[in-house]
Amino acid sequence: MIYEVREYVAVPGRLGAVIDLFTSATLPMLAKHGMELVSAGRTMIGEHSWGELVYTLRFDDLADLERKWNAMLADPEWVAALSAAEAGGPLFATMRRRVLDAAPVVTA
Repeated sequence: MIYEVREYVAVPGRLGAVIDLFTSATLPMLAKHGMELVSAGRTMIGEHSWGELVYTLRFDDLADLERKWNAMLADPEWVAALSAAEAGGPLFATMRRRVLDAAPVVTA
């Protein structure tokens, strides 16, 4: 099992639009393509406080992650939703993703 953490920093003034896209289109698309949402929220303390949406997904392995993301990103519904959301300008200043393994940390 692996986890993918995705961090989206909104263009100043556009966090509301990022959250709207996430709730109205991203969540349904994740479900449609069999992606399991583990958590989602905004950064409260730290870099990009209250200007960043962060969410975590769980996958079986890297092949599962790639297959599901490729299907979602090619889905005409997703392409249309993202295009409509960005009609007033870009939503994201930066995007960062990390893939974590589920192995326990070994201490000495």
